[in-house]
Amino acid sequence: MTPALATVLDALAHPFSQGLMQRALLEVLLLAAVGGTLGCWIVLGGLSYGAESLAHGMFPGLVLAALAGVPLLLGGAAGILVAALAVALAGRVRGIGRDDAVAVAVTTLFGLGALLALSPATPVGIQGLLFGDVLGTTSADLLAGAALVAVVLLAMWLAHQRLLAAGFDRSGARALGISPFAVDALLLTLLALAVLVAVQGLGNLLVVAVLVAPAAAARLVTRRLAPMMALAVALGAVAGIGGLYLSYYARIAAGASIAGLLVAGYLLARLAAVTSQVRKGSATAAG
Repeated sequence: MTPALATVLDALAHPFSQGLMQRALLEVLLLAAVGGTLGCWIVLGGLSYGAESLAHGMFPGLVLAALAGVPLLLGGAAGILVAALAVALAGRVRGIGRDDAVAVAVTTLFGLGALLALSPATPVGIQGLLFGDVLGTTSADLLAGAALVAVVLLAMWLAHQRLLAAGFDRSGARALGISPFAVDALLLTLLALAVLVAVQGLGNLLVVAVLVAPAAAARLVTRRLAPMMALAVALGAVAGIGGLYLSYYARIAAGASIAGLLVAGYLLARLAAVTSQVRKGSATAAG
């Protein structure tokens, strides 16, 4: 083995000799698995706004959990329930459209969370709720996250045919006795579980990146569902691992590094798609 190769291998392996980096690696792989697979259904179903709304609406629950010293998963779950109730109640007010009701409820809840975060009793690391702390992942966080990811993946597998029918032909789904509303409700429930997993690593503001960016990038490359999901998972994993390396060697926040690489991956896929369209157009014009 040459000295140069040995140096490269050491640089690749050294960061993950530490326990906190090993746990962070497992966490980003979990996020890639759930974000890549569920993210494809989110993008195909036009639920990206719903993902962002759930993440922001749960913020007061996360802050209260941090103040009370209880697991963030409990606070996040309570926050999602309150957000869903607030959106439902706001939607019943006459003269307010569905999207407007969601925006009003979510903005109000996020503002409430920000006020709670200004409390004198707020822990010093409260900013981790906004931007995540994947390096602070504990073994308990991994176990809880793995359980939630398993539930989400199993539910998607069991409901695959229903998701396909409602996702690609809603009218045809009704003819087959499949309720598109029930499918949407299932997706939103799975989305809530995925947000609970991702918010611990990427935080309240960056969680949408792992649930939308890899799937959106994969959709630009292929329209077939299976390759789209596989590519989305791969992109999520590469961005997650790359973000950990960037965080370790550049001394910058891991969550922001991962989110930045996810967005960069989408931009590259977008550029490649546009370039391909231009070349096809030029070839057609020349022919």
